[in-house]
Amino acid sequence: MQTITNKNFRVTQFEAKTLSWWRTRRKKIDMDPPYQRRGRLWSETDKAYLIDSILNGYDIPKLYVADFTWGDSALNMRKLAYAIIDGKQRFEAIFDFFDGVIVLNEDFVYLDNPSLKLAGLGYQDLLKNYPEVAEEFDNYNLTVMSVAAQNVKPIHELFVRLNRSKSLTGAEIRNAMAGPAPGVIRQIAKHELFIENVKFPTKRGQDLNAAAKVLLFEYHDGPRETKKKNLDEFVHEMERKQTPRLEVAGRRVVDTLEKMTEIFLPKDRLLGSAGVFPVYFWIVRNENEKDYHRIREFLVNFEADRRQNRQLIAQDPTSRKIDPELTQYDRYNRSPDDPESYRVRYDILKKRFKQVTTRRS
Repeated sequence: MQTITNKNFRVTQFEAKTLSWWRTRRKKIDMDPPYQRRGRLWSETDKAYLIDSILNGYDIPKLYVADFTWGDSALNMRKLAYAIIDGKQRFEAIFDFFDGVIVLNEDFVYLDNPSLKLAGLGYQDLLKNYPEVAEEFDNYNLTVMSVAAQNVKPIHELFVRLNRSKSLTGAEIRNAMAGPAPGVIRQIAKHELFIENVKFPTKRGQDLNAAAKVLLFEYHDGPRETKKKNLDEFVHEMERKQTPRLEVAGRRVVDTLEKMTEIFLPKDRLLGSAGVFPVYFWIVRNENEKDYHRIREFLVNFEADRRQNRQLIAQDPTSRKIDPELTQYDRYNRSPDDPESYRVRYDILKKRFKQVTTRRS
């Protein structure tokens, strides 16, 4: 039995456990520990292909779980026996097949007996009509590695190392880093604004990325460069400093998000781009509360003016009607993570919004 041990953690291969064994213990598995990327990323076809591999006896990669059955641990936040480190999508696919959520792909061929017409069938179909095939699935042995650690850092590090060769986003990898910052970022990303109001996709951690950017702004009291390396450095810096200033910045971010939920609509088209989100955040954060009711209308009109300006440029690049300020905004909008881009876009919006509020005062 394979075992890897050092002073920080121990990795041991579980004794052979069948899919049925894991199915009966699924409620004891924490599928969403803090460092995990979000589930439901595989398509139904991807999941069914895994079931194909299992039924046809192909090897599937090892799964890694934090094992809390050895004793009490501060890491066991949900008081469950296990927590997924690597293999969440595989477990979800297996449980979905048991539950009838997915069926075998239309091109499925059972190699042990190709004459059986099993394509398109679900687990209950197999259980009823082909019990010997269902039994093969039930008794398939997963290779699962048990990870025991005294603190969260080696588990975070293991998750990142296991997923280095996979297509994780920067936000997903950052979410698994150690220190207090990932936890603050997760709390910000759980805010109602990211659930109800933003229209940009969030399944691959785009909300975590946006939350990290505005937290960086708030921590430094102004826009900063927000490329992946900058956000990663910020998380590492917070691990070294362990400063209460981070918590204060997090609370201030949440205060601004509360205000934004009052300004923007559900799935607001204005929040359809993650690139412009920090700019709108900074506008709301710094405007007077008495003018909040004017912000959304102003932004709608501003976006309409930008579209019209681009149309003018396309029709006649020499037209005197072209607004150079809007052209400048568009140019800087192409490099949304640069500090100069944030400054220019914010200054243009602030200047124009002041003109609107002054006229209406």
